[in-house]
Amino acid sequence: MMQKQCRVTAERWGTTDGHEVFLFRLSNGDIDVEISNYGATVVSINVPDRLGIRDNIVAGFNNLKPYLGEHPYLGCIIGRYANRIAYGSFTLDSVNYSLVKNDGLNHLHGGSCGFNRKVWQEEKRIQTDTEAGIELSYLSADGEEGYPGNLKVKVRYILSISNKLHIQYEAFTDKRTVFNPTNHSYFNLTAFQEPTIHNHFLQVYADSYTVKNENNVPSGEFAPVEGTALDFREPKRLGTDILKMAADRGYDHNFVIRKGGDLPSPAALLYDEHSGRGLKVYTDRPGMQLYTSNWWDGTLTGSQGVCYEKHGAVALETQSFPDSPNHSHFPSTVLSPGEVYQSETIYEFYVR
Repeated sequence: MMQKQCRVTAERWGTTDGHEVFLFRLSNGDIDVEISNYGATVVSINVPDRLGIRDNIVAGFNNLKPYLGEHPYLGCIIGRYANRIAYGSFTLDSVNYSLVKNDGLNHLHGGSCGFNRKVWQEEKRIQTDTEAGIELSYLSADGEEGYPGNLKVKVRYILSISNKLHIQYEAFTDKRTVFNPTNHSYFNLTAFQEPTIHNHFLQVYADSYTVKNENNVPSGEFAPVEGTALDFREPKRLGTDILKMAADRGYDHNFVIRKGGDLPSPAALLYDEHSGRGLKVYTDRPGMQLYTSNWWDGTLTGSQGVCYEKHGAVALETQSFPDSPNHSHFPSTVLSPGEVYQSETIYEFYVR
């Protein structure tokens, strides 16, 4: 049997606004992960099924051009703040900050030109006997999209020999600010051979969720998942109750993850019995947004050569809670000078 080998390779992928864009490929012998420094984006994740056939299980494009246009945050790093901030406003140290409103009354996913539309810098490549990775960085200037402070952000994607993709975040600021990054990959474990994820089994390690108000932001209340369509404490097909979520056209909810300490703990398990592919998600963040691509409409054709339809994939966005800056009883997202923000999410791929 050939020994597994971890490797990092890179190729030029194009340019935008005078900046070179690269495509990095992380390989461990079983899995290939492609990362672009445009948006620090996960472009593809090729994993085997139970027959050993490898295919791409995330939504994305084959070339740079579609990423430069409008798309639903496919695979990118979200920042400065994942999810919504109500009315595009928050107060910190008695100063009110007005953010770009790009979701009706709300600020969403860092604004109209968030981290997903930035060219990140390559810091280093990581290649050992057991890991292949890339570290990228971005300097978000004071006032960008309305946020205070010069914020230096690093993200590391590291693929291990044990088929785990580690996403590690690090950040520093020179002024008190708020920070809540996530990765926005969408998964279809059939590699989009099935047009929806209705038959995927999902388990979420959460007993409660943050209740939303009519503006699609947290009311500040928590509610138990028991007895609701949000009850994924045991594995359940995503399609079982998805039609009950009519107001959102599917799932678009933040779960309060059970925590087992400061290290990444189980957040979710996703499984497709047809292909045998599975995904385990671990995080040290307090929340996870479950989003089932409710507004996809078949107008985008992805790298798999198929149109992306409603409920075509599922995003499992590990995060702090939406609108935390406006809810003092939520876990804080404030980052101060002299502090180091560090966080890790792990995607573990398996087949059975």
